[in-house]
Amino acid sequence: MELKVSSVFKEGDVIPVKYTCEGADVSPPLKLEGLSKDAVSIAIIVDDPDAPIGTFVHWVAWNIPPMEEIPEGIPKLRELSSPIEVVQGRNDFGRIGYNGPCPPRGHGIHHYHFKVYVLDTKLDLSSGATKSELEKAMEGHVIQKGELIGLYERK
Repeated sequence: MELKVSSVFKEGDVIPVKYTCEGADVSPPLKLEGLSKDAVSIAIIVDDPDAPIGTFVHWVAWNIPPMEEIPEGIPKLRELSSPIEVVQGRNDFGRIGYNGPCPPRGHGIHHYHFKVYVLDTKLDLSSGATKSELEKAMEGHVIQKGELIGLYERK
């Protein structure tokens, strides 16, 4: 069964400034269509393969409860005000949680891949884990995958 991922921007559209380093820098809402009834948890990886130093990781999150809409503004640290339970890893800014698009000025358009993985288990992975640690922990547990690509450029 295919998993469709959508947000406040469409596939191939520019990501609204609110979700970037030039705005509020909060995570965008993600809508999931076709979520498997066998889903136990959801993981997210957001990265930018166009970064000058190679693929740059903006967000890793896991153990999100199965839901059709992941709300915007997931707090960077575990807080009581968080709308959902989630464990987050370290991005390539060296921080825990989401940090949005922030390409170097004049570097052209970058493609941001919002990858959503539906898993058949919850992961035993500590907060602060990296993208590669999350990918290793997910091996053999991915039952669906969906992706949304947004664009952003700083002039």
